[in-house]
Amino acid sequence: MERTLQDGIDHAGDAASRSVVTRALQVLAAFTERRPEMNLTDLARYSGLPLSTSFRIVKELVAWGALERDSTGRYRIGLRLWETAMLAPRTQGLRELALPILEDLSQVTRETVQLAIREGSQVVFVERIAGTGAVPVLSRAGGRFALTATGVGLVLLAHAPTEVQRTIVYGRVPRFTEYTLTDPVRLQRVLADVRANGFSVSDRQVTSDALSVAAPVRAAGGIVAAAVGIVVRHGSASPHALAPLVRSSANAVSRALNSEGGTVTAAVRDVWP
Repeated sequence: MERTLQDGIDHAGDAASRSVVTRALQVLAAFTERRPEMNLTDLARYSGLPLSTSFRIVKELVAWGALERDSTGRYRIGLRLWETAMLAPRTQGLRELALPILEDLSQVTRETVQLAIREGSQVVFVERIAGTGAVPVLSRAGGRFALTATGVGLVLLAHAPTEVQRTIVYGRVPRFTEYTLTDPVRLQRVLADVRANGFSVSDRQVTSDALSVAAPVRAAGGIVAAAVGIVVRHGSASPHALAPLVRSSANAVSRALNSEGGTVTAAVRDVWP
């Protein structure tokens, strides 16, 4: 009898906990790339929760460090939540292995470099290192973006399963500039070129002043696990001048990922003046 009663208490507690956790996740899910900061009223609206409920949950999330509140009363994702997310097995080992290579690539070129993976229909930036005086970019570590517009996204989409490619290409493709490709036939041709050439080019597709070149990072069996990209100002360098550099970096990450050792320093300096 005692065991049955305890089981009932545990189950009731679990149900209550799930309800609280679900509401907390609704608050966190209200933040997006386009809504990185919000006041309490907006948080309640986009999370679909009553204002009083949002207030209680936000207060707890701030206390733990999942959210941060600035002097104007606006909230953003907190550093502690980002640090926790970086412990995910899929990204932690990859980021640690790639970071020295990315740092060297950024130091040599003085441009912004990125490491990304695919999650569903989006690209997730595992790491981003801003270059000295580099062109401004919209990506940030832990951020998400459309696969179809970014250099790293095009690489990941080109090597995604065929059904994933078709769903995304023939779905609602967001447009960011007048140069963003949205036509499914043209997008499929671009993806075929990425596979044939071993790198992607995104020219002014996200912002009108940026050019991105990216290459695949391959895990065991040749499976594309991630992508390395570089973002430069449009017109400052040709894609074909950047491609060997980015491919060398991506290959170095691939070797590190497959425990073959090796660094990219010499390779980068050989192809970058």
